Amino acid sequence: MPNQAQVHGERPSSPMDPSSLNVFFTMKDLKLGKRIPIYFSSKDLSTSPRLLPREESNSIPFSLSQLPELLDFFSFPRQSPQAEAMEYTLSQCESDPLPGETKFCADSLESMLDSARGFFGAETEFHVLTTKYLSEHTALLQNYTVLEVPRAVETPKMVACHSMPYPYAVFYCHGQEGGRELFELSLGGDNGERVEAVGVCHADTSRWDPDHAAFRVLRTRPGESPVCHFFPADNVIWVASPTVIKLVI
Repeated sequence: MPNQAQVHGERPSSPMDPSSLNVFFTMKDLKLGKRIPIYFSSKDLSTSPRLLPREESNSIPFSLSQLPELLDFFSFPRQSPQAEAMEYTLSQCESDPLPGETKFCADSLESMLDSARGFFGAETEFHVLTTKYLSEHTALLQNYTVLEVPRAVETPKMVACHSMPYPYAVFYCHGQEGGRELFELSLGGDNGERVEAVGVCHADTSRWDPDHAAFRVLRTRPGESPVCHFFPADNVIWVASPTVIKLVI
């Protein structure tokens, strides 16, 4: 699967399928009629691992130091791709947050909601946004046209949660106040597919790794211009309520 940290974070990471890097765009692309090459994952959400109940997830260790025991628990060989994926996910979850960033990993719905509530504050209501496929999704990479005027979602706080490779559902979530702009776009593929996509633009990229994939795709450098990317359908974005929706003119 694509390496989520390389696409959605500012940390160094390992290589991925080059075609899956077509998730990046610029603020100049936010206009009616714009045609953009985009990669949308074809992961079947109906067969994807589900978040475990808290009681069950709490009974399974979730620690890089206990990786050998976890591999035995799930019957994965030490040198297998599954073992490598588990090690990657656990290391990302245990890494330090970036300056000004709040991060957490959730392996149950309860832990995700509790951590999000801790970020937003007990008195703040919040709701979820996701990318939705409005038709059968068959083409991983194709050109999409912006069918309607893009909509800016104005919210004081947001937390993005990215699905991670693991035997059961684990989400890597991170958020901060300010520095990001959230957008909703109605897209039409060259083959007729329809997608209601959620994208985010990072205003300050000055502290990003110069080797970040976004700079190669967009042909820019850290701090030179905002970097935007689309969220795949298996990611969730929590935003503080109420939100204000404005057309991007």
